[in-house]
Amino acid sequence: EVQLVESGGGLVQAGGSLRLSCAASGFTFDDYAVGWFRQAPGKEREGVSCIEIRDGSTVYVDSVKGRFSISRDSAKNTVYLQMNSLKPEETDIYYCNGWPNSDLTWGKGTLVTVST
Repeated sequence: EVQLVESGGGLVQAGGSLRLSCAASGFTFDDYAVGWFRQAPGKEREGVSCIEIRDGSTVYVDSVKGRFSISRDSAKNTVYLQMNSLKPEETDIYYCNGWPNSDLTWGKGTLVTVST
């Protein structure tokens, strides 16, 4: 059974940092592009960043460039998202999935709350 487990969310003040983790079981990321997505209540889920596991190439949406950094640890089958200079409007549930088609079963996500 394929499972994605996101962790690392929490409450942080504006300008603070968090590091999210996405661990996969029953599946290896080896030949995948893995992305981080986020969703606020009542809003559509949006892609934030992705990484090609094989060569480490990355993509970021404009709103997070220079502040977020995605990385992977193939040995641990885990993808990370380092988020710096967080803004209150980035309060969301963050998820990981295959990119761009989100073709894996969604995990529960991890809640990031950024206070003013």
